Amino acid sequence: MMLHIPGVLTKAQVAQCREILDAADWMDGNVTSGPQSALAKRNRQLPEGSPAARAVGEAIQDALARNALFFSAALPLKVFPPLFNRYEGGEAFGTHVDNAIRLLRGTDFRIRSDLSATLFLEEPENYDGGELCVEDTFGEHRAKLPAGDMVLYPASSLHRVTPVTRGARIAAFFWLQSMVRDDAERALLFQLDTQIQQFTAEKSGADAGVIALTGIYHNLLRRWADA
Repeated sequence: MMLHIPGVLTKAQVAQCREILDAADWMDGNVTSGPQSALAKRNRQLPEGSPAARAVGEAIQDALARNALFFSAALPLKVFPPLFNRYEGGEAFGTHVDNAIRLLRGTDFRIRSDLSATLFLEEPENYDGGELCVEDTFGEHRAKLPAGDMVLYPASSLHRVTPVTRGARIAAFFWLQSMVRDDAERALLFQLDTQIQQFTAEKSGADAGVIALTGIYHNLLRRWADA
């Protein structure tokens, strides 16, 4: 499942983040690449753990903690601290798959990468190219979203970033380990939760049908989740 999550950051928050990022020193993006990715990747990144990356990353994680759509879709157990990349002058990232295990350098923190996320930090009209292309059994899906919006997709997907031929594409990217490992089970829970929320808004939390569906949701979550 590939999901667009709008408004993770407000426009004011994006501007604050960009002020920090634009003043930072960027380096070759292959510093975080695996052997396969290094062959396909041409971009720049902020150094992992740099003051700028930590400050903006904390702002993003605070925003995600308040985002009900993100929690419902991802059911996050552990989130890797956001990293930041910049593409310009024809830079691109060819087709690749993300590493299954991500390690935070200098610590014992590690996650299984169930989901990948890209949070756009530049308005789409300010650059040409730079689409995130994700492949699944139904074909290829493209995302080039407003600044502050995020796309969430299975980390097991083949994906790429098309060449940026004008302007600069700036984004945060990160991975997370979900409480529910299986993509299909997670998608079913998300669909069920979405329907429960819709019924709750239309009826009431005391409605017998809403209560029954809520019970089914939590019993499935109890069966499938690792917490």
